Amino acid sequence: MYEHLVVFRFNEQYEPSREQDLVQALLALKKQIPGIVELTAGVNVTEEQENVHGYTLGLRVTFENQEALRAYGPHPAHQKFVSLLEGILENVVVVDYPI
Repeated sequence: MYEHLVVFRFNEQYEPSREQDLVQALLALKKQIPGIVELTAGVNVTEEQENVHGYTLGLRVTFENQEALRAYGPHPAHQKFVSLLEGILENVVVVDYPI
């Protein structure tokens, strides 16, 4: 299995009222993309403010295998989510590792 971790930092064009829409769009990917074992997403609520660095949304996806992870990026459902970030994404951090 493979773990895929993502944190998102948004620019000044981002409207915080969209947070739940983005979270719901991420959660929907589990049913839309084959090979996902588990998927969680949510708004950052850490109390460790010195570590936030403006990252407000997080995603964790567990894939069956490396092939499923590789197929995820170009999948049309994932690309549809990516299109929601156009104009509002400042930075993203991605970490993938086998588990």
